[in-house]
Amino acid sequence: MKLKPGDTIGILGGGQLGRMLALAAARLGLRCQVFSPDPDSPAFDVVLNATCAEYADVEALELFANDVDVVTYEFENVPSAAAMVLAAKRPVLPGRNVLETTQDRLTEKDFVTSLGIGTAAYAEVSSVASLREAIMRIGLPAVLKTRRFGYDGKGQAIIRKADDLERVWAELGTKAAILEAFVPFEREISVVAARGADGQVECFDVTENEHQNHILKISRAPAAIPDAVAAEARAIATRIATALNYVGVLAVEMFVVPGKDGPTVLVNETAPRVHNSGHWTLDGASISQFEQHIRAIAGWPLGKPVRHGSVTMTNLIGDEIRDYERWLTVPGATVHLYGKGAPRPGRKMGHVTEVAPLPAKAE
Repeated sequence: MKLKPGDTIGILGGGQLGRMLALAAARLGLRCQVFSPDPDSPAFDVVLNATCAEYADVEALELFANDVDVVTYEFENVPSAAAMVLAAKRPVLPGRNVLETTQDRLTEKDFVTSLGIGTAAYAEVSSVASLREAIMRIGLPAVLKTRRFGYDGKGQAIIRKADDLERVWAELGTKAAILEAFVPFEREISVVAARGADGQVECFDVTENEHQNHILKISRAPAAIPDAVAAEARAIATRIATALNYVGVLAVEMFVVPGKDGPTVLVNETAPRVHNSGHWTLDGASISQFEQHIRAIAGWPLGKPVRHGSVTMTNLIGDEIRDYERWLTVPGATVHLYGKGAPRPGRKMGHVTEVAPLPAKAE
């Protein structure tokens, strides 16, 4: 299916990612309608039509589907029942199989390892007894995570030798978890890749990420890694996108791990959507991740991303948003404010991109 200018894209989720998707679509002459249960959704501010309803509201979903030509989403925890209702009426891209694979950390890890791609050692955990068994196999320190609905460090705990396993398990508050070996990584990187319905894949340059309190703080492109490692990372993202028969933009987060024959990469997790670590592309590349996603789901040709220089993206988290005026005075900085309400600790309120131009080529 191919959209034409003037057609409408339905976006599930009204956060900053939905907002930036709608802005990218508008530049291409495409309309967007946003569906979100939150009346204060920042994406509502930039679209003409919005639906404020719960994802379990079948009637609202069906009316929404009638108004749009294709449906996409800005967060990966879309209830599969909602995706099913919509898919009966309109194409939902990326497809429901993608949600089913990526919403469950164990299913996702099994999928990645089935492709012959390395991950941290992991084991399924469903009780304190199985947690003890998993620790015997994997060792400590290790990271215990809920299988579903975790992000920005929520739903996980690092386990060390002296920890009380009964207490850790009770605090996690789930019966479905995964234990992952703690990876002694050199750096965290991500690859943002786009795949069109025709199978074409375009990867942005590998991004290096710094987290504070489990939340992304700074992304830099290109990552300070050897060319061979960058090529391996891009190849892994391409394989994952192709195996999922993916349409749209996805991000693959990876660890760079030292080894006696040089560094290698392990996949940490996959996000089936545009991603915070790709925000640098808005100002630092010839095409943004948001436009690339819109092109892919519209059935349009993907762009070949060209980076404009060395790019640094800094998230404005919580009260840091109050400093926006200072950022507006920084030469070469581009400020993005998301139009959210009151800042809260850990809440992403905006970001700033700085681009150091590439040196001029000698004649």
